[in-house]
Amino acid sequence: MYWLYNILILITSPFWAVWMWLRTNRRKEKPNWQERFGNLPIRPHKDAKRIWFHAVSVGEVVASMPILRELKATLPDHEIILSVTTSSGHQTAREKAANLYDHLVYFPIDVARFQLAAMQRVKPKVVAVMETELWFNFLWAAKVFDARTLLINGRISDRSFPRSQKVAFFYRALLKFVDRCLMQTPSDAERISALGGQNVEVFGNAKFDQAAEGLDADPAYWRKELGLDPKKLTIVIGSTRGEEEARFVLSALTEIGMEEIQVIHAPRHLETVPDLVKDIDKCFDSPALRSKKETGSYLVLDSYGELGKVYSVADIVVIGGGFSNLGGQNLIQPLAHGKPVLHGPHMQNFRDASEAAAKVGATQVCPTPSELAAAIRTLMADPQKRETMGKAAASLIQTGLGASKRYAEAIAKEALR
Repeated sequence: MYWLYNILILITSPFWAVWMWLRTNRRKEKPNWQERFGNLPIRPHKDAKRIWFHAVSVGEVVASMPILRELKATLPDHEIILSVTTSSGHQTAREKAANLYDHLVYFPIDVARFQLAAMQRVKPKVVAVMETELWFNFLWAAKVFDARTLLINGRISDRSFPRSQKVAFFYRALLKFVDRCLMQTPSDAERISALGGQNVEVFGNAKFDQAAEGLDADPAYWRKELGLDPKKLTIVIGSTRGEEEARFVLSALTEIGMEEIQVIHAPRHLETVPDLVKDIDKCFDSPALRSKKETGSYLVLDSYGELGKVYSVADIVVIGGGFSNLGGQNLIQPLAHGKPVLHGPHMQNFRDASEAAAKVGATQVCPTPSELAAAIRTLMADPQKRETMGKAAASLIQTGLGASKRYAEAIAKEALR
């Protein structure tokens, strides 16, 4: 399987190389290509106590922060190398997690030569990868250098599992390089086991701990900072993805009108902001931009790392990713703040959290723009309902805390073997 995988990598390189270049070229901050080619600025050291921790982008970096914090406290004499794939993840790590790692690098492209070069420089005791970041050559290179390998906060979505089953032979070969699979839920554990995962355990979702970390936000500060009108209800729209979802939400808001509300809208990808601004401008007045320190009744939160705290000022939260069939976005953060949450029906990537929240009455599913508008109107008119949903949300998150400590302890145990 190793040779087949690398032959396919070579044959398809003209296609994925062009795709990668086009995608990264759209971003304001370009990646460090030397690091992506495996030339990491880390001095090789035979006896270094090092842990290579791989996240991908903003969501994984933020979710990893409580794990890294626990890990630093548990193993203060170990170096942590944090790798990311995207420039937005790199920026988030620099700005929000700078004290939680010793080296921040871009993840090498999964070519054997690049991965071996990187692993030769780092020589980690342990490699820990977040959620679903299973790269064949990376894990193979880790085992070449006798590193212990862990999948942490692991998950396999409803959408990806059927596809994975079709190539189960590939996953069986790949998962031989993973020593322990530490998963979020029993369902995730069953799925990774079916694909050939070894030493599978259920540890919980670290995003619960990460969400709880944002609870120190001062609502009074953020209301003043964002120029919010105390006479209007605040709707925070978190992580809509693409033009279709933006128009879905805007259609609902158009039915309601802006007379009694003010909106803070955070798109999932900042490169979509120009299109979002055009769409908002067609429905309402031109929106204010957070990046320009503007204020207004419709504010686009085109900034990194602020959404988790901005949820503190919301009266109602709308979560994207689920209005289109995209698997949903993180609803755990607003739930931790004790906010009523509205979202679409396609929340596969947050299946257990969304089902648990619906069960306790903390959320409502809105399949159409009209149903979203109706749900917002109901909550606008019923402060008691908002409070009841909010209390249920906060209570739910409190019951899920502690996974980050368990993950950190597992990594530490492997590092001290």
